[in-house]
Amino acid sequence: MPDSWTFAVARDDLGRTTLAETSTPALVDGEALLRVDRVGLTANNVTYAVLGESMRYWQFFPGEPRGLGPEWGLPPLWGFAEVVESTVAGVDKGQRVYGYLPPAGHLVVRPDRVDSTGFRDATEHRADLPSPYNAYRSVTGDAAYRADQEDLLILFRPLFFTSFMLADQVADNGFYRADQLILSSASSKTAYAAAFELHGRGPGIVGLTSPGNVAFTESLGCYDTVLTYDAVEDLGTKSSVYLDLSGAPDTRAALRARLGDHLVRDIAVGLTNRIPNADAAGEVFFAPVQMRKRRQDWGRDGLDERFAEAWKRFAAVAGQWLDVRAGAGPEDLRRAWLEVLDGRTPPRVGQVVQL
Repeated sequence: MPDSWTFAVARDDLGRTTLAETSTPALVDGEALLRVDRVGLTANNVTYAVLGESMRYWQFFPGEPRGLGPEWGLPPLWGFAEVVESTVAGVDKGQRVYGYLPPAGHLVVRPDRVDSTGFRDATEHRADLPSPYNAYRSVTGDAAYRADQEDLLILFRPLFFTSFMLADQVADNGFYRADQLILSSASSKTAYAAAFELHGRGPGIVGLTSPGNVAFTESLGCYDTVLTYDAVEDLGTKSSVYLDLSGAPDTRAALRARLGDHLVRDIAVGLTNRIPNADAAGEVFFAPVQMRKRRQDWGRDGLDERFAEAWKRFAAVAGQWLDVRAGAGPEDLRRAWLEVLDGRTPPRVGQVVQL
């Protein structure tokens, strides 16, 4: 009998969805069962689906073992889960973990490298996928965790990790000797978290956004200048780095026309309007690459400590910039997915679903 559920989207039409009754498999030795508890939905999750094939995001949680055909994909989510059954020492029933989760009631994992900070999922089909997505952090061993900040962690932590590593790469390269850093989708969480990290450290920070988001973006206080997309002529001719989080071809073309040789770097960071931007950009930023460099430079503990310190600074102010919209159950998960997919979630709103 079905005892769980799975939410999936059509790979070729992300607005077509299904909620399927599924069964939780019996564990074998070396496995643990997680109950997915509380998750968030942001434009980041849409990015995973848009790039599901090219960046292998569909492979993390394949639908076929859940009885879903190959036309369906499970967009990965970030959030908290609880261990409800375990055959692995050190992974205990009732343990609460943060990590990469399917839009489903349960997830079977094969914990490896178990220690006080959590574990990694060594399930075979995830072995050659980017390792940061396979880590599950125990709340009792996580320097960044506070119980009263769970929703902030759900909505911001994966984005802030990207933002933190992006800012670190820019600083690590001497800000590319630029006089200004230009961020598109400036009202998005990933953009303004990066701006928060970069503000006051060197070059001026310019945010590009739509007219309706100017007031919100200015209120954040982490941009020196906020411009609408049709006002790029006001950028002047300073040497500039473009950190593109929107993927909008018209914006890139306008910036190149305005800045010419003064555009010293054009870096694709992600996308929020479902237009892949990697091919048109000069280069692509991928957070795990900079993370691997810093693990070599600082060690795992050193990176964790720096991230936790940066997160605490950010979390102290980010709560003022966010209104959490909380849903409950799979149907609200579907509703939240469609709202975020269609761009109907205001920048100040964060979608969280209790499952």
